[in-house]
Amino acid sequence: MKIANVWSARLAGIAGGLMHTSEPSGDIGLIGLAVMGQNLILNAADHGYTVVAFNRTVSKVDHFLENEAKGKSIIGAHSIEELCAKLKKPRRVILLVKAGKAVDDFIDLLIPHMEPGDIIIDGGNSHFPDSNRRTKELAEKGLLFVGSGVSGGEEGARYGPSLMPGGNEKAWPAIKNIFQDIAAKTDGEPCCDWVGDEGAGHFVKMVHNGIEYGDMQLICEAYDILKRGAGFTDKEIGDVFAKWNTGVLDSFLIEITRDILYFNDEDGTPLVEKIMDRAGQKGTGKWTAINALDLGMPVTLIGEAVFARCLSAIKEERVAASKVLPGPTPAFSGDKQEFVDQLEQALYASKIISYAQGFMLIREAGKEYGWTLNNPAIALMWRGGCIIRSVFLGEITRAYRKNPELENLLFDDFFKSAITKAQDSWRQIVSKAVLWGIPTPAFTTALSFYDGYRSARLPANLLQAQRDYFGAHTFHVLPEFVSEKYPANTDIHINWTGRGGNVSASTYLA
Repeated sequence: MKIANVWSARLAGIAGGLMHTSEPSGDIGLIGLAVMGQNLILNAADHGYTVVAFNRTVSKVDHFLENEAKGKSIIGAHSIEELCAKLKKPRRVILLVKAGKAVDDFIDLLIPHMEPGDIIIDGGNSHFPDSNRRTKELAEKGLLFVGSGVSGGEEGARYGPSLMPGGNEKAWPAIKNIFQDIAAKTDGEPCCDWVGDEGAGHFVKMVHNGIEYGDMQLICEAYDILKRGAGFTDKEIGDVFAKWNTGVLDSFLIEITRDILYFNDEDGTPLVEKIMDRAGQKGTGKWTAINALDLGMPVTLIGEAVFARCLSAIKEERVAASKVLPGPTPAFSGDKQEFVDQLEQALYASKIISYAQGFMLIREAGKEYGWTLNNPAIALMWRGGCIIRSVFLGEITRAYRKNPELENLLFDDFFKSAITKAQDSWRQIVSKAVLWGIPTPAFTTALSFYDGYRSARLPANLLQAQRDYFGAHTFHVLPEFVSEKYPANTDIHINWTGRGGNVSASTYLA
């Protein structure tokens, strides 16, 4: 570091120390001046709040104040102590730092400078078990912890994100106005409300991200069907998405897909064709799939979306396989517009299944973790500001407002009618994709789930007999066959071969 910079930092520290004696004026503090943090600060300042900004690399604070934050109600802090000293009570501090150890490290630094009733808010992509733990640990110290999902990317943070706060509910009255002021608005309502206890906010953000994985995979499969199956150009597919964005599929992801397909490189060719078909992921979709397995919930579409990214990652192996493994060559015939309309309905139906599965997982988490969850508010939070925002979510909000205890979205009249209307087209598209050899894991698993969910009888009776045969895992009998030999709700083991014993093994019910 140059000598001038050293003296500048020292003088700033002295000035900051002198400022400790002044009356606190900060409404909220924010730690972490990456793009999301800076934009959220500017958003809050635009809404009349005085924000105290801090970053571990202190030079970023000064640079921010001299540039983007210049002339706004934003104050810099050069230490955690100074940050806390400049905040009105109860102190409210948002952390927008990397999930994991960094969050715990900053919490440890904040604790000595905070008092009972002060609030620490983690706005990063933290795993919900960490938020469960932090809520309890800080409550023991008299501090209030909030784990809040923040969605919408850079633009959302700047002009209105979707915010999903959960944690210690005592904090909500003190942060409600700020959060709802800076959040996105849909039909005049803020895309932010209290989600539930402990890690519920980050859990709902995790499910949001999982649904995002599913939506993106479905869109990519539709693109692949149009391109490889029906022989559309990228421009023609862009036109299809542009039309879809005026109907039931109107959404942020459909909109940006249209823009991507219209975007040409400097040589006049579609840039999307030059991009390596190897998808990355940061883990939140995987968290959703793992949690679904832990809770025994059939969230199949998100799981397939995660595995599709994993399959895309083995590019070299796929290239080698393409040279030795045979399959059909797509040959489209028929009315292209009729086909596009069928695909629109198939995408819509699959999207309904994805959200139905997501809310099944949220419902089960509430039971498992003892959370009181606000389902109508969750759907409302996703209507604007976030990546999965769409017109479609308005119907989900209405469904849960009409019946907060709704067992499954498919039982709501609107969605039951929509999926019934789409069913024939859905089956046509999945059938064509299979016959053409075009992989559609998300479309296919959505339809399989639907058919499984509507089946009063599944072949699991045979599966359970197999388990009992080889492992004495027991079974129950159907109500109509209850008898003295086969009592109701009783684990029964049969000696299938006459050579086995009569001792049963323990069982596991997902």
